[in-house]
Amino acid sequence: MREMTAVAQKTMGPSPARQAANRAAKREERVAWQLAAPAIFLIVTLVLLPTLAVVVFSMTNYELGYDDFQFVGFDNYAELLGDRTFLISLKNTAVYTAIVTPFSVLLGLGVALLIEGEPRGRALFRTVYFLPVASLLVAMATVFQYLLHPTIGPVNAILSAVGISGPNWLGSSHTVLISLTIIGIWQSVGFNMVLFLAGLTAIPRELYAAAEVDGARSSWERFRLVTWPMLGPTTLFVTTISVINAVKVFETVKTLTEGGPNKSSEVLLWTIYQEGFVYLRVGYASAMTVIFLAVLIVLMILQYRVLDRRVHYT
Repeated sequence: MREMTAVAQKTMGPSPARQAANRAAKREERVAWQLAAPAIFLIVTLVLLPTLAVVVFSMTNYELGYDDFQFVGFDNYAELLGDRTFLISLKNTAVYTAIVTPFSVLLGLGVALLIEGEPRGRALFRTVYFLPVASLLVAMATVFQYLLHPTIGPVNAILSAVGISGPNWLGSSHTVLISLTIIGIWQSVGFNMVLFLAGLTAIPRELYAAAEVDGARSSWERFRLVTWPMLGPTTLFVTTISVINAVKVFETVKTLTEGGPNKSSEVLLWTIYQEGFVYLRVGYASAMTVIFLAVLIVLMILQYRVLDRRVHYT
């Protein structure tokens, strides 16, 4: 009897209710694709196609202003391995990122904790710390050029008042990269502070009360047991954004040092800009850009895996 019923159902096909459900599912799928189509078009047009074009140009000897070019395969990448300027810029970018990222994240977290713990003047302090993010970086770089001036700058004047001879911050190969990292940290702390404040606001207050009942009396214990574990996803996001912003440093180098002195502040984006728009070697600059994107992706994946494991472990 069951076999006959199954054969009859196969012969008759799906029930009307099942057919209506299938039609509704297909209708929802079409609507979903229609809604996603503009975003997909923009991603393909503005991200995927330009990236593909950069990869193609990196395998040519194309120079800006010339009509003809030839495919040279991986010759540009082979030349990069022996390019002293590129290797210096790669090293300087790595040093800059290694200094700016942890300091900006830790200081941003510290400022956020201080503001969250002090209700009076919270809006004022938030505005003050966020001003570097909202300010025009080129204008602020000019201000730092005055502050760090070796003769008339206030920084060296303060050092001289206490008997210390201040260096030529932006003109010495020993201090220029450190000076740029200080500016980078100053610029990033406010943005990281806002992100951490959002994460702190999302933590339920009941968790702190429960931790206090369980014996977490001091502020450090409440931070270690409640705040830090709950800020895990926020910390992961802030670190990722900080790494991306640090690797993309360009405006301060262009305004203050132009890669000098003696290439001590040469960074990847400045080298790419020089090769592509000053020397007009678009193919070679495209190969640098591909390396730049590859390094950025690898750094993001590595830090995501490391931090994500720590978050889950915590």
